[in-house]
Amino acid sequence: MIYPTRSAVIATAAGAPVALAVAAVAPGRWFLALAWPLAVLLLCVIDAVRGAGRSTARVDFPGHAYVGEMRDCTVTVLVDSRPRSAEVALQPSPLIGFEDDGRIGVPLEAGRGAVLMQLEMLRRGLARFERLWLRWTGPLGLVWQQGTVALEAAFPVLPDLRPVHERGAAIFQRNAFEGLIAQLIRGEGSDFDALVEFRPGMDRRSIAWKQSARHSKLLAKQYKSERNNQIVFAIDSGRQMCEPVAGLPRVDRCVSAMLLTAWIALKLGDRVAINAFDSRPRLASGLASGAGAFAELQRIAAEIDYSGEETNYTFALTTLAAKLTRRSMIILFTEFTDAVSADFLIRAARRLVETHLLLIVVLRDEELEGIVEREPEAADDVTRAVTAAALLKERRVVITSLQHLGVHVVESEYDRVSERLVQTYLELKRRNLL
Repeated sequence: MIYPTRSAVIATAAGAPVALAVAAVAPGRWFLALAWPLAVLLLCVIDAVRGAGRSTARVDFPGHAYVGEMRDCTVTVLVDSRPRSAEVALQPSPLIGFEDDGRIGVPLEAGRGAVLMQLEMLRRGLARFERLWLRWTGPLGLVWQQGTVALEAAFPVLPDLRPVHERGAAIFQRNAFEGLIAQLIRGEGSDFDALVEFRPGMDRRSIAWKQSARHSKLLAKQYKSERNNQIVFAIDSGRQMCEPVAGLPRVDRCVSAMLLTAWIALKLGDRVAINAFDSRPRLASGLASGAGAFAELQRIAAEIDYSGEETNYTFALTTLAAKLTRRSMIILFTEFTDAVSADFLIRAARRLVETHLLLIVVLRDEELEGIVEREPEAADDVTRAVTAAALLKERRVVITSLQHLGVHVVESEYDRVSERLVQTYLELKRRNLL
């Protein structure tokens, strides 16, 4: 494809006043007015001929990427006519964010050059790129030569595992160093482990009186924490959870926190399952155990899709409870902004806590909190602040109602939800509430 550059258009338009002046001064020689546009047209033809040549381009995409991170890809260009620069435009993708809509200039030396293009991972899924547009000018800069390069490339955008890689081992080691992991394994559980000599400070209710009488000294029962507990993660992927928080959907923030907690749970010997729902159940995995099962959980988490439908707590949680044959810890990631959906959540939670341990995780609405705390400058700001305060009050009422039912609630900032959830899970496990 060949078309004029901005310089060619400006040069043609600049000759129009001269052509009009010549036609006005010498009407009999009006044909002289055509000399300028014909000259520009001739130069454009020469530029098109000299700038023509074969071109190729290649994009080296990453093998995979995590949602929310920035990655670089290398764009390599080769043009036989040896221009000094070229421009490329990458096909847009709903999963990837580009700077300047994916357009970037490539400086060339002897017709060859490469440049780094920054990609922002906006959503999970398989990012596909079928084509790339490449253009360059001739030596006079009057004509664009443009072509399309087939790419047929794709790479997966996975749930964010950086918290697992960066903080998972650190959290596990820190808690082990502080003695919490050791306490989880032995000392405050429900399974009998051994008889030990009673020492001051131990719970007197643990004294084994019959064994003490037989051995003529006080002996106490030592317990170890019950392993093989069932931890079920329920992810709400409905409309409200797909709203962005600091540029990333809520559901992706929650999936990252879920994977970090699942990694810790597998390390401690618990069994983990993942469920996702919106207006109806969408995804349900079986219970997995052992550290080697984490890769399978990661694959399942990558299949959690975005949805624009309203969440149906009654349908989803009733279906989940029907599949559980023993008491389990259900960790529910959700968001509620209106009284109607919150009422359905409370009703569903009331039935769940009769049998299971329910932990609900919600992200703090920092946007509403910012509106309330901001100093008003106009009447509209006062109205927004009053409305935001009312919404936050309703939110607090819902959370308090859930806590009165016996539901454990984690309300956290988006950048601390992973650590807050892990600490709450370890605390509930240490207290042996399962």
